Amino acid sequence: MTAASLQKRALVLAYLTVGYNVLEAALSLLAGALAGSIALIGFGLDSLVESLSGAVIIWRFTPRPGRTPEQEAAAEHRAARLIGITFFVLGAYVLYESASKLYFHDPPSPTLFGLIIAGVSVVLMPALFLYKYRTGQALGSVSVLADSKQTLACAFLSLALLVGLGLNYWFGLWQADPAMGLVVAVYLFREGYETLKAGKPCSCCGPCG
Repeated sequence: MTAASLQKRALVLAYLTVGYNVLEAALSLLAGALAGSIALIGFGLDSLVESLSGAVIIWRFTPRPGRTPEQEAAAEHRAARLIGITFFVLGAYVLYESASKLYFHDPPSPTLFGLIIAGVSVVLMPALFLYKYRTGQALGSVSVLADSKQTLACAFLSLALLVGLGLNYWFGLWQADPAMGLVVAVYLFREGYETLKAGKPCSCCGPCG
């Protein structure tokens, strides 16, 4: 597959990411408001942050005639840096919400609607991650690989929400959701650090990493 075809695929995947996450955010925020669930509202806000990662890739790979290789490399570094920052923003939010729930004993409200939303995301996000990851590897693109990890993080968050809401829904174990949130927060901080480190400018003309 040519570089142009791979870039087109990266754009299509990014548009799918943004479209799905905007829809997921709207449904999650609605379900959270109806159920009074902070977990679902937080998940909806997370989906909005995820859509930012896709938007960065759209900006990165939208054709702009006349750009030099140096400009392409600079754009790659900026895109990777922006995505790395979103990891830290999302990680800080998840850490705060998880710690708050544990401290204030604030369990997510049982909601079948929320379980369905999380379940759909658990099925779709790993497949989307795999397509993005393979595309990023073929392109040698730090930003696309970082975006794929953002999608994988969304899958982990979906699984945490699904397990947390499920255990609370069926067994009343409300602590499961914030406990898994803490694990996910550590993952997000680590990936943010790795992405920013990989996206640092180097002496070569193409993307680093």
